[in-house]
Amino acid sequence: MFQEHRDSNSSKFQVSEFNLMGFPGIHGWQHWLSLPLALLYLLALSANVLILIIINKEAALHQPMYYFLGILAVVDMGLITTIMPRILAILWFNAKTISLPECFAQMYAIHFCVAMESGIFVCMAIDRYVAICQPLRYPSIVTESFVFKATVFMALRNSLSPISVPVLAAQRHYCSQNQIEHCLCSNLGVTSLSCDDRKINSINQLLLVWTLMGSDLGLIILSYALILHSVLKLNSPQVVSKALSTCTSHLILILFFYTVIIVISITHSTGMRVPLIPVLLNVLHNVIHPALNPIMYALKNKELRQGLYKVLRMGIKST
Repeated sequence: MFQEHRDSNSSKFQVSEFNLMGFPGIHGWQHWLSLPLALLYLLALSANVLILIIINKEAALHQPMYYFLGILAVVDMGLITTIMPRILAILWFNAKTISLPECFAQMYAIHFCVAMESGIFVCMAIDRYVAICQPLRYPSIVTESFVFKATVFMALRNSLSPISVPVLAAQRHYCSQNQIEHCLCSNLGVTSLSCDDRKINSINQLLLVWTLMGSDLGLIILSYALILHSVLKLNSPQVVSKALSTCTSHLILILFFYTVIIVISITHSTGMRVPLIPVLLNVLHNVIHPALNPIMYALKNKELRQGLYKVLRMGIKST
């Protein structure tokens, strides 16, 4: 578990692996959470796979808005698969040990997927803004080329930005404790075990949240504010009602996504006395949101519902 680490002044011990303890304060009965978490995992995977199948099968859905929705489905599946197998292994098989490189790799993957989801939300908000506020210019602005370039840009941005998180975490010296009171390798949860100053890690985490996520959220709010302003000027109550219904459901999902991230960041940074709350929020946020996204978008979108009915009918006929 420990390997010797020497320098010119002293001999210390460096932790070579961590133990993910699960949910703090409820270790004795936390295995009961495995069933609802496993069901949510299966729901999220099946719903997102179904969205991808529908978009692929239906030629009418080969449009930029649905391409972004498909990319969001892939990111959601990547996020939930990054964390859920490990959590279920802890709850079912007591497989708590994780090596430092694996822990730092999971830390990076989580940050990448969350940032990527945030970026796709921005792309979808811009798509809706152009479609509603500039409908005549929509075919010339939001093209397949635009989708490709926006996705590549977001992938590059979100691949490079979170690198500092695991790099800084790996530079800390873990010499005494190796038990993480969490189900996954969160940045602040891991670095709280270090023996040296971890202030730079906390500052870096806050900067990432408030610059990357904050700028994304600002663009999303601006887009939907312009949509709302444009829609309210229309004289058709039916069009206004339809636009508001769609935008409201999307905005609720997006605000839920960002609110939980901000709450988790604040509770970790302030060292909350009830650590179970931020841990539960972190896990549920990474599980519930990928399950809710495809369901909410499918329920609020007529074309997706029609595609779902067709896919289900084809499945019933083939059986």
